[in-house]
Amino acid sequence: MEVAVKTITIDMEAYERLSQEKREGESFSQVIRRVLGARKMTARALLRTLDDVALSEDTLDRIEEVVRLRENDFAQPPRMGIE
Repeated sequence: MEVAVKTITIDMEAYERLSQEKREGESFSQVIRRVLGARKMTARALLRTLDDVALSEDTLDRIEEVVRLRENDFAQPPRMGIE
């Protein structure tokens, strides 16, 4: 199988960040595919993933609380304890 190769130019900050993600024995191409590939999700893949997600009762209660607060106050988004 013939592999096409493309040369790109990146600044030093981007190179350093890419280097930090690189695992032993991994090429930069493999790093890019691993990191960027993980973020690419279709709606179908998301729905399949959601089948395996289990939320605690506390989490579900908090979600309900946030939804309730948003229904009652459109002017101010509810604070979620993250600042």
